[in-house]
Amino acid sequence: MPNLDATDARIILALDAEPEATTLSLSRALGIARNTVHARLRKLAERRQLGSPSQRVSPTSLGYPLTAFLRLSITQSNSDETVRALTEIPEILEALAITGEGDLQVRIAARDPAHLYRLTTGILEIEGVTRSSTTLAMAEIIPNRMGPLLERHAGEPAATGATPDSP
Repeated sequence: MPNLDATDARIILALDAEPEATTLSLSRALGIARNTVHARLRKLAERRQLGSPSQRVSPTSLGYPLTAFLRLSITQSNSDETVRALTEIPEILEALAITGEGDLQVRIAARDPAHLYRLTTGILEIEGVTRSSTTLAMAEIIPNRMGPLLERHAGEPAATGATPDSP
């Protein structure tokens, strides 16, 4: 997958600032030809380098204020079937293959502790899930973000004051 360049990063940052911006308004704001903006956005979409608009929705706004992280151990012999079963659970927001203890790190949204209990119990009943460990998120300190990396990539000073060369 080709990497985004500084112009792509600037376009995405402009869309973060104004999600409903038109191609023409992005063109004017960034000093880039309208056709360039249009072509770049089309290529980003074709390459699936942009997340879906639903990723902007907060689970809290849907009635799921509780976030938990489950570390799951699964049997490797049928991991595809196990992952397929996990995918069927709408409250699972993401799952990552990890190293260390466990095999998967799952982020889950729940309505309340009782709902979380029912979800985790159901997950443990999935064939291939052998063990789970649950951690509750107490507060969102730094929200999921891409802005600072995009700013660095675009060559713009990050809001934190970090320079493009700093880690």
